[in-house]
Amino acid sequence: MDENSPLKMTRRQVLIAGGASAAATVLPGAVVLAAQTTAPAPATAPVLVDVTLAVNGSRHTLALDTRTTLLDALRERLHLTGTKKGCDHGQCGACTVIVEGRRLNSCLTLAVMHDGERITTIEGLGTPQRLHPLQAAFVKHDGYQCGYCTPGQICSAVAVLEEIRNGIPSHVTEDLTAAPPLSAAEVRERMSGNLCRCGAYSNILDAIDDVAGGLT
Repeated sequence: MDENSPLKMTRRQVLIAGGASAAATVLPGAVVLAAQTTAPAPATAPVLVDVTLAVNGSRHTLALDTRTTLLDALRERLHLTGTKKGCDHGQCGACTVIVEGRRLNSCLTLAVMHDGERITTIEGLGTPQRLHPLQAAFVKHDGYQCGYCTPGQICSAVAVLEEIRNGIPSHVTEDLTAAPPLSAAEVRERMSGNLCRCGAYSNILDAIDDVAGGLT
């Protein structure tokens, strides 16, 4: 066979031709699969419901998407930005508020779940002219540095002291048949869900100790 014949191919040319043929066979299917997996999900219209929140002594009726968290309702709809959005996963405690007397992470609960309930945020505890005792104690004992976690810390501390007064045990309460002691160990355990990246924990404990009247 003439070496110039189109039928005479080198090994390299054979491999290139085989690869191109395989790609031509597979590529159309891959393109279709990619298009199917990257296509945006069809848009769904939000479901709006009327929710009444009794926040800091005032009632507010809002038309909310059922997926709206309590945190977003407070910050974005009621403009109560003292409640902070930190991790948005319930891990830092910066969004702590008091609902019906009990503290919770507002980023982990939906606003529609609290229709008609009493909610207290940091704005409802005190004002610059008339601070809540714990707010004043945090200032006195430098219980903050950057201050981002402070609203959640104070709301949590208010609820912690109430929990102890009401005899609610914690993981470090030794005698579950008796009222938990007002101790530093109890306070540290109960406040452990509120993180302070600046590390002001000892000052926070001092502030709580001041308001509690002395921790054992």
